[in-house]
Amino acid sequence: MIKIPFLFFCCLLSFTAFAQTKPNIVFILADDMGYGDLGCYGQKHIETPHIDQLAAGGIRFTQFYAGTSVCAPSRSALLTGQHTGHTPVRGNYEIQPEGQLPLPDTAYTMAEMLKKAGYATGDFGKWGLGYPGSAGAPNQQGFDRFFGYNCQRQSHNYFPDHLWNNDRRIDYANTSVNQQHYAPDLIQKEALAFIDEYKSVPFFLYLSYTLPHAALQLPKDDSVFAYYKRKFNEAPKKVNASWDGNGYQPQAYPHAAYAAMVTKLDNYVGQVVEKLKTLGIEKNTLIIFTSDNGPHREGGNDPAFFNSSGGFRGIKRDLYEGGIRTPMIAYWPAVIRKSKVSGFAGAFWDFMPTFAAIAGAPAPPHTDGISLLPEISSKGKQKEHEFLYWEFHEDGGRQAVRAGKWKGVRLNIMKDPDSPIQLYNLDADPGETKNAAAENPAIIERIKNIMQNEHAENINFPFIKK
Repeated sequence: MIKIPFLFFCCLLSFTAFAQTKPNIVFILADDMGYGDLGCYGQKHIETPHIDQLAAGGIRFTQFYAGTSVCAPSRSALLTGQHTGHTPVRGNYEIQPEGQLPLPDTAYTMAEMLKKAGYATGDFGKWGLGYPGSAGAPNQQGFDRFFGYNCQRQSHNYFPDHLWNNDRRIDYANTSVNQQHYAPDLIQKEALAFIDEYKSVPFFLYLSYTLPHAALQLPKDDSVFAYYKRKFNEAPKKVNASWDGNGYQPQAYPHAAYAAMVTKLDNYVGQVVEKLKTLGIEKNTLIIFTSDNGPHREGGNDPAFFNSSGGFRGIKRDLYEGGIRTPMIAYWPAVIRKSKVSGFAGAFWDFMPTFAAIAGAPAPPHTDGISLLPEISSKGKQKEHEFLYWEFHEDGGRQAVRAGKWKGVRLNIMKDPDSPIQLYNLDADPGETKNAAAENPAIIERIKNIMQNEHAENINFPFIKK
């Protein structure tokens, strides 16, 4: 009998186990983080070492886009693999007293797809796609476990009076003057416990963090907040100290608070990576980091101070680049052996077919996306999009198309469906400062046709007036 050295045998067993295990997927979604808010994307004021480390060991995408420029429809596009002309939820449609318009039970989400492929599925953070008990609630849309805010409106307060553990309401003794329980810390604790619980099986962990969305709130005596107060030497603004809990809580130190919230998110990412390493499953885990739309200006935030849009035009609610172009990082040590920067132009609806390919699941029906696996793995030829399409159902209605180097933007759709299309050459004018429509009638006609063809009218989010 041939004797195999014990160490080699253990390595062989480890490799065999790895080869037989589907990769875990950790999808980290920041809330209202701009393209320029991370150090690896040029941020000068805010420190994000853990996320920067993911970029240094993975792929940093420079032309990747959110589903649209506000929360609920962007997340609907992400989870269904459909752009905002097709996905069921296309706006922040509020339901009282808690929740938003639900995803219908006919929707097919990436969580349902991965669950069928043998994955444990969990969402920790903010939902916003269906009120408690509705067909759109997380546990009805493929998630085994949910912990966090069901309602994105209620997530504007980081010291809530309740969160949801699946369909069970968990109450907290928070008030506007007695802020004891900081929701992001509570959510992070549950997310780390999920990794512990499912470390031996493939899992899909959707970390739908609320940071750094307004309000600009942090725990009392938070050390990161104190650090940025010193760093910026920020003079306090006069605020109403008797906040009654309605609207965004005023913040005397908005610059320090926003920076602290981004760095706090970065620390959470570091904890997740450390947990994966400790459990020995980091190499077999794909981590995606991105944001649901561009930077916000609510609650006293100052995106211009941080250059949060990364030099692009616009912020949250715009379909210009600053409102929809987001950071996107892919980190997968077993597959991505060499770091690189990718100029692939993709969007949220690409993740569903990508995860299908990774999990060995059937191709998702009715997707507008294409698999990014060739780009991530550097194996095979990566298919390119013919175009990308967006809708926005606030501020009069907006549409946008990216086709190669060209970007078309149309405003005030609800008042005038034939309003003029602005045209920008992103290669020559990434800041979208020079409207080139007059010189390019053929390009305008092509973009107009895409806008007409890609919008499927939706009774809850209409563009076309009957």
